[in-house]
Amino acid sequence: MSVEPAEGAGETLARHDSLYGDAEKVSGDRRHGSGASWRQTVLLAFQSIGVVYGDLGTSPLYTYSGTFPGGIRHPDDILGVLSLILYTLILLPLLKYVFIVLYANDNGDGGTFALYSLISRYAKIRMIPNQQAEDASVSNYSIPEPSSKTKRAQWVKQRLESSKAARIALFTVTILGTSMVMGDGSLTPAISVLSAVSGIREKAPNLTQLQVVWISVAILFLLFSVQRFGTDKVGYSFAPIILVWFVLIAGIGAYNLAAHDATVLRALNPMYIVDYFRRNGKQAWLSLGGVVLCTTGTEAMFADLGHFNIKAIQLSFSFIIFPSVALCYMGQASYLHKFPQDVADTFYKSIPAAMFWPTFIVAILAAIIASQAMLSGAFAILSKALSLGCFPRVQVVHTSKKYAGQVYIPEINFLIGAASIVVTLAFQTTTNIGNAYGICVVMVFSITTHLMTVVMLLVWKKNIAFIAAFYVVFGATEMLYLTSILSKFAEGGYLPFCFSLVLMALMATWHYVHVCRYWYELDRIVPAAKLAALLGRPDVRRVPGVGLLYSELVQGVPPVFPRLVDKMPSVHAVFVFMSIKNLPIPRVAAAERFIFRRVGPAEHRMFRCVARYGYTDQIEAAKDFSDSLLDGLKLFVHEEAAFSCSQHTDDNDGDGALRAAQAAAAEEEKRFIDAELERGVVYLTGEADVVAAPGSSLIKRIVVNYVYTFLRKNLSESHKALAIPKDQLLKVGITYEI
Repeated sequence: MSVEPAEGAGETLARHDSLYGDAEKVSGDRRHGSGASWRQTVLLAFQSIGVVYGDLGTSPLYTYSGTFPGGIRHPDDILGVLSLILYTLILLPLLKYVFIVLYANDNGDGGTFALYSLISRYAKIRMIPNQQAEDASVSNYSIPEPSSKTKRAQWVKQRLESSKAARIALFTVTILGTSMVMGDGSLTPAISVLSAVSGIREKAPNLTQLQVVWISVAILFLLFSVQRFGTDKVGYSFAPIILVWFVLIAGIGAYNLAAHDATVLRALNPMYIVDYFRRNGKQAWLSLGGVVLCTTGTEAMFADLGHFNIKAIQLSFSFIIFPSVALCYMGQASYLHKFPQDVADTFYKSIPAAMFWPTFIVAILAAIIASQAMLSGAFAILSKALSLGCFPRVQVVHTSKKYAGQVYIPEINFLIGAASIVVTLAFQTTTNIGNAYGICVVMVFSITTHLMTVVMLLVWKKNIAFIAAFYVVFGATEMLYLTSILSKFAEGGYLPFCFSLVLMALMATWHYVHVCRYWYELDRIVPAAKLAALLGRPDVRRVPGVGLLYSELVQGVPPVFPRLVDKMPSVHAVFVFMSIKNLPIPRVAAAERFIFRRVGPAEHRMFRCVARYGYTDQIEAAKDFSDSLLDGLKLFVHEEAAFSCSQHTDDNDGDGALRAAQAAAAEEEKRFIDAELERGVVYLTGEADVVAAPGSSLIKRIVVNYVYTFLRKNLSESHKALAIPKDQLLKVGITYEI
């Protein structure tokens, strides 16, 4: 069944690609970070300091100790490692993310799923066959067909669409990246807070490690408790604190440079890196696992982009974060050149005595903010995963009425918070947590590089030399770091892998059953003849009111409808087969939300409606939704009559009587819809019990009958996510054997 969009849905808005200047704008949508004035951009840059950079800013707490776990062997090793840190910061956060990756946003939103959504709009790589021709007419969706000058992009598109293995590989890489970000979200609070609180033992050596752990747990509990207030409030609260932190670490760095050994600035010469590897060989390679800790939190710049904008991130990183962190590392290197024996606790040892307590207090606050950076990114990325059917429908709370993209997910906040507290209690020191931490960071870097390469080939259509340079330079660098840090797999590095494998398995299970369920319903849509026979049964009566039957299908009558009629032989006077569909774009304009089609003859007053949302759109409250839907339905009835009249006019010029009759019938139907709306709206959903079909393999039975069922029963029910009031909800039980 084709679906015809309502005409006159609003002014057609210009499309914006994801590359460079256009990435800053979203047509007609005054949202957080889109088309912002310079004043707003500066304010967003200030707010981003509190949300995005806490993790990057607290990396000096543990980077040198992680790089030199066995102590410093040669004085010039300090220069080699400082040079590695500086050029790693320049290469990965600054060049790769700030000046390349941020431009691959999906109409203002970043993160792994945003890259996947961007690719899926240019190539049909999604597993669910719910694409419709009308989707391409939505603002910010339609794309140009590759021309003869872009044969490479056309070839890539065809290869992706024709290869099931390629589609599965892209999806797997995407959920792996999401799982790693979620793992980062649980490890960041543990290591940041624990490392900051541990500094108190410099002044209170009698304090036991267990007491330090419990203090950290109390702080973590408070951190996860305030998430419900939203990024906007948390960001403005945290920004002044973290700004003070950056001023402090920059000032301490400058002091150490002046007080100890300013000649460490020679490390700006990259030849010290070469000398470091010549001198230390394998040990230099192993130390890269510690060096890469200086980049922790980099992915938050991209994942949290939906909260801010490109210019805000570029301003804050280039003029505040990078200079402050670089100066801090230089100062620590200067101190270590004179006191190499203090490498295990470089940060606190290098603080001037008079500044210890103020710095310690701000360090704890900064550690809390570091946790906030990854939590914001985790919420943002997982909210996108919901739209692709990769996670159960949980409640996504939009915490800002003014800005889209600021979200909080209660269930995920609880799970990450619990995981973080358990990790803190189980490991009790930052050493093993640090080994796990770097793996998450580098894996996400590598996944972003691979997805970015596809974006460059398919979407940006950049010069092949540029694409090859990007992939080789960043891919090789990240692979070098990854091989180093994997050597610590048995010393805590297994933690993110275990966490990610579990989360990946849950997401893959949900998506697999979701796709199978969709195909099951699609293969069993109710034929027109059977629908007419159902409505023509003598025991089936039409009852007052409007009925909305929710289904995943965007075409056809779902198999749950005959079940409904059998169990309750009645159909509402106005009946709408309703489908909530997420498009692979961040937002859909309200005027373009609904598309309608009549189901059966006009006297049945049955309709098909597809409500289209972007992955950052919030579903309206039930009454607002039904009012908007029925307003759109009446508009559809009016335009359907107008279209019919114009067709008849073309065939029978001058038949005014028929046109008047059709217009009168349309007005009558609109009044009928209004009258039935006054009598009430009932929401109907299919409560499907999905089981593996007889003869299925043992693995499939476990996945479908146990894992999927557990997720479905223990996470939020769909009616809560859809904001359907319980007193207007009717569930229809049905069993699907897939």
